[in-house]
Amino acid sequence: MAVKIKLKRLGKIRTPQYRIVVADARTKRDGRAIEEIGKYHPKEDPSFIQVKSDRVQYWLGVGAQPTESVTAILRVTGDWQKFKGLPAPPPMKVAAPKADRRALFEAAHKEAENEPKAATTASRKRSEKPAEEAKPAAEAVETTASDGA
Repeated sequence: MAVKIKLKRLGKIRTPQYRIVVADARTKRDGRAIEEIGKYHPKEDPSFIQVKSDRVQYWLGVGAQPTESVTAILRVTGDWQKFKGLPAPPPMKVAAPKADRRALFEAAHKEAENEPKAATTASRKRSEKPAEEAKPAAEAVETTASDGA
């Protein structure tokens, strides 16, 4: 039985996410797999690649053939060079860790407490002005109506 290391596609339309799997060469692209040995998300910046190196080395050692796209991924991670006995590639780029959402919220909350409350008084002043301007206009209408009678 010929065994291949290939990509299994997941995800929605235009947002592909792949699993790197070991499967029989005759199975469909998204068919049944023997083992899942990694993940690949090409749309992220930089692309997310996670590979179980020890399992890749095992499967390459027992004769599993990687597809062209998987070979390219293994070259980026350095697993292909390790298998062939070549020098390791430069380290791959890794996305910066995301900030803790709770810490960001607490920092914004502290900043909001220290700000002056001028914004609320300005809105009150704006709402009072149209009411004061409306009174003289109403008085002018009453005086013209009483003059005509």
